Amino acid sequence: MMPTNPVSAMAEGNMLQIIVFALLFGMAVTMSGARGKHVLNFFSDLDVVIMHMVEWIMRLAPYGVFALITRTFATQGLDLLLPLAAYFLTLTVALAIQMFGTYPLLLRLLGSLDPLTFLKKMRDPAAFAFSTASSGATIPVTLHTVEHKMGVKNSIAAFSVPLGATINMDGTAMMQGVATVFIANVYGIDLTMTDYLLVVLTATLASVGTAAVPGVGLVTLTMVLGQVGLPVEGIALIIGVDRLLDMMRTVCNVTGDCAVSCIVAKSENAIDQSVFNDPNAGSIESATRHSIPTPPTP
Repeated sequence: MMPTNPVSAMAEGNMLQIIVFALLFGMAVTMSGARGKHVLNFFSDLDVVIMHMVEWIMRLAPYGVFALITRTFATQGLDLLLPLAAYFLTLTVALAIQMFGTYPLLLRLLGSLDPLTFLKKMRDPAAFAFSTASSGATIPVTLHTVEHKMGVKNSIAAFSVPLGATINMDGTAMMQGVATVFIANVYGIDLTMTDYLLVVLTATLASVGTAAVPGVGLVTLTMVLGQVGLPVEGIALIIGVDRLLDMMRTVCNVTGDCAVSCIVAKSENAIDQSVFNDPNAGSIESATRHSIPTPPTP
């Protein structure tokens, strides 16, 4: 994991060494004061340029995917549709277990909060996340829900929600693991237990570095595939159904952001339990009711 030559690690696509170097380099930049800010500004500007290049690629991607998927189905046959459906259903079930099983359990055990109330109040950010497939674009809606509907203080919500939108990519990590196994099965490549552990570790680290924009999970998937020696061309097999899956895993990510915010706020006594339990908290009717003064009794 420790790179002896960071440039060589980047050239060879050794993802674990690249991530370790990036973490160390980022901490060094942060601790370097004014000179570190110049380096940070350089990489921030470079990030904008790279994202423009990614945007061009994403605009051209449908044409390239059409060519790749045509060749794939021409050589593999229509029998590939059944494994693709199995991949879709497997990931959907995994995301559902995470949303309706893991997060409510954590809320109950760690926060002593009602999971049903939490899920009901997740309708707005979940709908927005599903339509945009972007955790970053959903931040304003998520922040409003956490503060005004769940009663979390701004000191907690303003930190945990943007941080979660940046690094909490549970759905993306799950997609990368399931997709890697699916692609390995399609190409008839057996993965060892070591490969599975590498997939779990790389998918987790790669998901942390995934940008909160639509479709980027496929970009980081190339790193996971390369780590276990699978052909990157296999992404063409799943890109046709990935848009819908991207929308669903974004909902999972945003739900995790809200759940963690509530749990942390509960541990810090920074959540208003009455607001959390109020089914109308944060609604327009509730805001209007509290803003209009009660007329004096004659």
